[in-house]
Amino acid sequence: MQQFEVEGHQEWLHGFAEAKTEAALLELLAKAAKELGFDYCALGMRLPLPFSNPRTVMFNNYPQAWQQRYQSEQYLRMDPTVAQGLTSTRPMLWSEALFASSRPLWEDARAHGLQVGWAQPTHDLKGVASLLTFARSGETVGRSEFQANAQKMHWLAQAAHAALANILAAKPDGSGTIKLTEREIEVLRWAADGKTASDSAEILAISERTVIFHIDNALRKLGAANKTAGVLKAAMLRLI
Repeated sequence: MQQFEVEGHQEWLHGFAEAKTEAALLELLAKAAKELGFDYCALGMRLPLPFSNPRTVMFNNYPQAWQQRYQSEQYLRMDPTVAQGLTSTRPMLWSEALFASSRPLWEDARAHGLQVGWAQPTHDLKGVASLLTFARSGETVGRSEFQANAQKMHWLAQAAHAALANILAAKPDGSGTIKLTEREIEVLRWAADGKTASDSAEILAISERTVIFHIDNALRKLGAANKTAGVLKAAMLRLI
C-alpha cells in the first residue's frame, strides 16, 4: 500500500483529472477498491438542486442482481449509510448496529454477497454530498486494516467527489455551464440583500430598466422562474 500512497500518488491524481465520464471514473475506483482489498465500489452524489427534490447520481459495479434489487425495493430511502453521509463525514463500516433500523436491506445485501463494506462521505462548500463505498464478501475490516487505509480511503473519496463534480458540471445541463456577467452577479447580490430593482438602480447608478434587463438575463441562464428562485439557485451554486 506504500506504493499507492507515495509512488502512485501523482498517477492517481492524473487518473482522476483525466476521468471525463462516469464509466471512466468507475473503472478507476474499481482499481482502487481492488488495491485496498475490496471486490466492489459505489459512488453516489446528492446535489442541492432542485430544492423540492434534490437530484441523486449513483453508479457502481455491484452484481447486476443486487443493483436491480436495490432499485426495485427503493433501498436508497432506508440506507443508513446514505442518511448518515448527508450529515457527517465520518467513515462508516457496515455492521449489525449500523443497519439495525434497516434489517431488510442488511439481510438482502448479505444474501447477494455484500457482507463487508466501508463507506466514506465527503461534503463540499457548494452543499454537495457524496458517498464512496467499497464492499466485499470476505473478511471483516479489522482495526489494523482500518488504521492502515483510513487516510487512503478519505483521499480517494475526496478525489472521486471532485472528479464527479467536474464531470457533471461539464454536461450541457450542469452548473459549470452557467456563466453570469459581473453586472448580473451584482444585481443578484443586491436582490439577495432584499433590494428592489429601483434600489439597485440607485446603488449601481444605472437605470431601473437596465437592472431588470440584467436580472432577466441571469434568470434565463439559471433556468429560474422568478427572482427569488434565481437568487437561491445562484447562491447554492456559489455564483454570487
